[in-house]
Amino acid sequence: MISLDIAFTFFGFALALALVPGPDNIFVMTQSALFGRLSGIFVTLGLATGLIFHTAAVAFGVAAIFETSQFAFNVLKYIGAFYLAYLAYKSFRAANKKLGNTKTPKENLLVLYKRGLIMNITNPKVTIFFLAFLPQFVDSKLGAIVPQFFQFGALMILATILIFSLIAITAGSLGKWLNNSQSAMLWMNRFSGVIFISLAAKLIFAQK
Repeated sequence: MISLDIAFTFFGFALALALVPGPDNIFVMTQSALFGRLSGIFVTLGLATGLIFHTAAVAFGVAAIFETSQFAFNVLKYIGAFYLAYLAYKSFRAANKKLGNTKTPKENLLVLYKRGLIMNITNPKVTIFFLAFLPQFVDSKLGAIVPQFFQFGALMILATILIFSLIAITAGSLGKWLNNSQSAMLWMNRFSGVIFISLAAKLIFAQK
């Protein structure tokens, strides 16, 4: 069991890291602006759920494979890049369609959740970051190591949900304006597509 002082210190770092501009929070921002704050929150929940995978990978030593094996690292990053390119294609295609009511149906919230989940899981850089970051706070004197990893992972997930939900709520306030402006929605979809392409390119050229 980790101590409270270590937990508060780690949580402070986690909140700060979640605030740093990066692919995930930019992704939440664009999706929230396009489809509303609830959609952004579901994307956030998907991204946060993906962190369970990375926590488990580090806790059980799987992350070491991605750190030592260039092949494994490349396979996962290309899968992630392909998925991001697919999302870019969908965004550009949506930009060319006739715009009407752009409110996201409830059944599509699961799709947005899965989108965040897949994006997070297929990013090997997150696993390697966890491998470098989490062990700094683990102390064998406090008991079993694996439970400590999951406790820190839970704190990271909580910080991610808090910060990213705030981003979703803030960006989602643009939703009404976008729904009332066809040209704004058109350019927002195009902007979203460019973001996806940029993230895909960044992932393809990522090095361990």
